[in-house]
Amino acid sequence: MAFLNAMPGAVAEGLIWGLMAIGVYISYKILDIADLTVDGSICTGACVCAVLLSKGTSVWLSVIVAFGAGALTGILTGLFHTKLGIPSILAGILTQLILYSVNLSILGGKSLIAVDPRANKLLLHMSNNQGAVVTAGLIIVAVIICLWLFFYTEVGLTLKSTGDNPDMSRAQGVNVNLNKVIGLAIANGIVALSGALLAQYKGSANINDGRGAIVIGLAAIFIGLSVSMKIKPNFVVSLIGVIGGGIVYYIIYNFVVLLGLKTDYLKMLSAIIVLLFLAIPYLKNEHFSTKKMLQVQTISEAKKDAGGEKNA
Repeated sequence: MAFLNAMPGAVAEGLIWGLMAIGVYISYKILDIADLTVDGSICTGACVCAVLLSKGTSVWLSVIVAFGAGALTGILTGLFHTKLGIPSILAGILTQLILYSVNLSILGGKSLIAVDPRANKLLLHMSNNQGAVVTAGLIIVAVIICLWLFFYTEVGLTLKSTGDNPDMSRAQGVNVNLNKVIGLAIANGIVALSGALLAQYKGSANINDGRGAIVIGLAAIFIGLSVSMKIKPNFVVSLIGVIGGGIVYYIIYNFVVLLGLKTDYLKMLSAIIVLLFLAIPYLKNEHFSTKKMLQVQTISEAKKDAGGEKNA
């Protein structure tokens, strides 16, 4: 019964983190960049939104500014990577470290700032999980439609080609470095948007909000794609699958919490979930390839035995 009561909250959080996972999907799957900026940019979105709301700024303007702040973090990582020649994974780590100080400054040196739902007109809040599910769902639909339209424009297609084959794209006259910066800006803008929604849902922004976000994002991607790729492997279905992965992750997460797992082990749980969804397909393929090899060897030996009997 407690699990069923927790379901609306799990779905609401799953949708918000699923939106974050879409940002990770763009950098990881489309651009083929392991971008660790997200641990900082989701917190940046949350901090910017919470501070603006506390100063009386309208909720939509707060969300838009949070998206822009996230996009700037992506641009910074992109410039570190493309202009300074820093490997993408290290560029993301450096930006993440910079953002910790920046986010602390945004919060005015505090580790947490509260967002009062009674004093601010919020888009969603945990006091109304059903409403939060509807609102988050509508925002996600709008984001997926915008991404679908963008990635079928000339710029979007060249951005995809940059991730698929940067050398061939460069040979075709595509500005690969510019595309990487644009892609990382979009990815981290979406991540910061999810941070803005998370701050409203929780009613606060915390300096540690983004810690481990990349693990949750990857978990949502691998859970979602393991299902969506079997249905219809296209761009929109993949994004929907990622959102579904976020929901499944948080349902599992809440279930384990209700079983009484200590909060000290929750980060380890996140890592184990990702580990399982990475390892199972690999082990499955290894098992089938080994089994197939044994079958081929058995058939080959049987043919040799049959040929020997005929000769005899």
